[in-house]
Amino acid sequence: MTELTGPLDNSYAAATADTATVTKDGRRLESRIDGVRTAASVVHSDHRGRVYEIYAGADDFWSEPIVYCYAFTVRANQVKGWGLHLEKHDRYTLISGELTTVLYDARLESPTHGAVQRVTLSEQGVRRLHIPRGVWHMNINVSERETHLINHPTEVYHHERPDRLLLPWNTSEIPFDVATMFPVQLTAAVCDC
Repeated sequence: MTELTGPLDNSYAAATADTATVTKDGRRLESRIDGVRTAASVVHSDHRGRVYEIYAGADDFWSEPIVYCYAFTVRANQVKGWGLHLEKHDRYTLISGELTTVLYDARLESPTHGAVQRVTLSEQGVRRLHIPRGVWHMNINVSERETHLINHPTEVYHHERPDRLLLPWNTSEIPFDVATMFPVQLTAAVCDC
């Protein structure tokens, strides 16, 4: 590789160095919250279309029984969260679209207490996400289409006493700035397009 040999303008002084996000073999370098698990689904493709497995029997992801299931969506460029469960775990499977789930470990006795983790669910990669109880989570759709998911929580929904605590998306209680997830929108007034 050849190094740059001439001086640069003032933009160089304002720049920050990029940091690696994956290892050479593709393993993600970001911190992981204890108990959060992800998985890619097995996909079978042929000339007619695709089939991907959601539940293929008990394994690490499905270590607790399936007792309840529902579908939910997040509209394009929208945010759902923050939410936290005290009794149940969430087990998401992405059906279509792309979504980033931001997680914050609020469990005082967890080895990763205070950690923030981002998990991107997409049709091309990770489609399943296990969120343990005591971990705040927010779902952010930064794409231009509605994202569809199903959830197999480890407890049924109790209408008389829902197991869900809520914080506003812009809370100061969680060290995460949601604005960092949305691209800067240039307008004709800003750009000479």
